[in-house]
Amino acid sequence: MTEAPTPITGDHLKAWGHRPGPHYPALIDRANVALSQGADHDAARAMLAADLPPPPPPTLGLQPVGSVRLDVNIRAEDQDEAKNLADVTATMTEVLRTPTAVAGAIMPDACPAGPLGTIPVGGVVAVRNAIHPGMHSADICCSVMITDLGPVDPKAALDAASAITHFGPGGRDQGNRHTVSLDLLDQFRANPFLQDGKMLHLAQSHMGTQGDGNHFLFIGRSRATGRVAMVTHHGSRGPGGLLHKHGMEVAERFRRALSPETLKQNAWIPADTPEGRDYWEALQVIRRWTKANHNALHQAVVERLRADPGDRYWNEHNFVFRRGDLYYHGKGATPAWDGYAADATGLTLIPLNMAEPVLVVRGRDAAHGLGFSPHGAGRNFSRSEHKRRAGNVTPDGMLAAETQGLDIRFHAGAIDISELPSGYKRADAVVRQIGDYGLAGIVDYIDPFGCIMAGDLPPFWQKGNRTRR
Repeated sequence: MTEAPTPITGDHLKAWGHRPGPHYPALIDRANVALSQGADHDAARAMLAADLPPPPPPTLGLQPVGSVRLDVNIRAEDQDEAKNLADVTATMTEVLRTPTAVAGAIMPDACPAGPLGTIPVGGVVAVRNAIHPGMHSADICCSVMITDLGPVDPKAALDAASAITHFGPGGRDQGNRHTVSLDLLDQFRANPFLQDGKMLHLAQSHMGTQGDGNHFLFIGRSRATGRVAMVTHHGSRGPGGLLHKHGMEVAERFRRALSPETLKQNAWIPADTPEGRDYWEALQVIRRWTKANHNALHQAVVERLRADPGDRYWNEHNFVFRRGDLYYHGKGATPAWDGYAADATGLTLIPLNMAEPVLVVRGRDAAHGLGFSPHGAGRNFSRSEHKRRAGNVTPDGMLAAETQGLDIRFHAGAIDISELPSGYKRADAVVRQIGDYGLAGIVDYIDPFGCIMAGDLPPFWQKGNRTRR
């Protein structure tokens, strides 16, 4: 008498290549029914072969150094700039080893923004079928907006803006918030990346806020018209930061499966997956929120001044843009081609520093810039190095020397010297190289009257003890 084969268990299925999951009990039952009808283990294994999971795709390795085109639209004019350029080139060389990359470019305002292999400020990376959350960074849709306020008193405009804007960490208290449209909130609720309760709370409490760091509110006068203008600079605040966190988590899961050799900061979400489509739409919702955030501040100032405004337009310089079959990641770089977005006007803004004009430019869609122009002035060295070089000069002394005749206000009270003009690249060099590399044409200058910066904030645990430094 032939001995009956031993019952099939989950261990057998694992050995045959099946991945454990909710379907396991049904597979085991089918296999054991076949045994009871006279089949042996080989026959049962062959019967279940159709249920084997597809083989994992082959993983993608890094591209060879130098195999992806890199256009360098920056030159060093002193020792600090030489080191900066070397660091920027080195980190972009590593970024372009990412398997999805097809081209890269560096702008005249470029500077490193993290460990080697992190896209620098002033960097552009074109990729195929991929969205890299780390390449737009947590400050998604960092952007600038301008409103022509008309023939108003610039000091009155700056006073009105000082009373209205909100810098620093956190959002506005209940009762002091700007309204978020119900339609926009519905777009948050409809997207898997944006629909959680914390995200919705941040979308409401952070509306009408500008954050900290290099974000500002600038009042100046147009050379072309003589009219006063207001420029704001900030990103998507808490909602963008939280979306970046969610995006990096999803991208990391894909990185481990698709390309373990890729640096974690360059992980990507395949654009043709459900996650990729949802993330792309989430970025568009965050863009709409950020534009509304700028608009809330601009309209409040217009109404307080009872101004008769002229043009208002904006552009982002920290975002992902789709052009043809490629995705362009601009980290501190401004699109310079017509129609890059439905609300594009053809004019974009390049702020330099608080003592210099904001440039109004028309992009030139230069191929060697991947269709981008610079976003601002950038830095040649870190904030801490700038503070070290200041030596014994007081913040008040530096402010007076570098911004003579201007009305400069720090919302938190204390002067953040790393935001003074000396903390940034030389504005004249950036402007000169914009022209030399043919990246944009300047059509107007908004000469400064004054601006508001976040200011030097104490750590959050000292929030109740904000002493002047």
